[in-house]
Formats: sequence, C-alpha cells, structure tokens
Amino acid sequence: MKPDTPGLAAPETPASANSQRDRAGIDRLWRATLISLHGFRAAWAEASFRQEVLAAALMLPASLWLGNTWVEVAILTASVLLVLIVELLNTAIEAVVDRVGPEWHLLSKSAKDVGSAAVLLSLLLCAGIWATASWQKFVA
Repeated sequence: MKPDTPGLAAPETPASANSQRDRAGIDRLWRATLISLHGFRAAWAEASFRQEVLAAALMLPASLWLGNTWVEVAILTASVLLVLIVELLNTAIEAVVDRVGPEWHLLSKSAKDVGSAAVLLSLLLCAGIWATASWQKFVA
C-alpha cells in the first residue's frame, strides 16, 4: 500500500481498537477481569459510588438477618447490587460525556440527567424493598 503523504510509511497491520477480540480462553477471562478491576478503581473516584459501597457493606450482611427465606435475602441483596450497577453505568455515561467536550450542551446535560434519574429510581426501588421487608419483620 502506498502512503498518501510522502515520507510516511503505511502500517503493516492496523492495531485493533479492541484488543480483547483477539484473545481467547483463560487469557481473555483474565484480561477482562483486570479491565473490570480498573473500572472499579475508576468508579471509586466518585464520592457517590464510595457512599453506596459503604451502604452496601452494611446492608448486604443485614439482608441475611432481615430476610426470612433465601428468596427474600436474594431480593434484598439484588436491590443493593442493582444500585451499584446503575451507579457504575451512570459514572460511565458521565465519563463519556465529559470526554466528548467540556462545553455545555443540551444533549450532554440530558444524558447526565437521565443517568442520574436511573440512579434515583434504583435507590427508590432499593428503599421500597428494604422498607417492605422491615415492615414485614417488625410490624406485621
């Protein structure tokens, strides 16, 4: 292949934008795990994620005590983990929007607002599940 600009050589093979695509087996699993750990490290920079992890550290063991059956424990646990999952996705949305550009734009604001609304809904769902389980255990 002849380069368009004199003096610049064309690359032999283009670098893959997704290096995971070329991996297989245990190597792929190991690299995916490392990437996920980097994601947790990046999310840890967010105060809201740290607060939710602290709450989860208290609530997850409490779910064993509050739930009467394994199904109740699973629902209590899932509601807490859902908050963390949605917060991770919201953090990713915010990072992408900030990467696009620092200037204010209506679509950027909308994307961040929708992500925040998703976090709010997950928190309300979690609070409702925990309030109902608490009501059942202590009042009913």
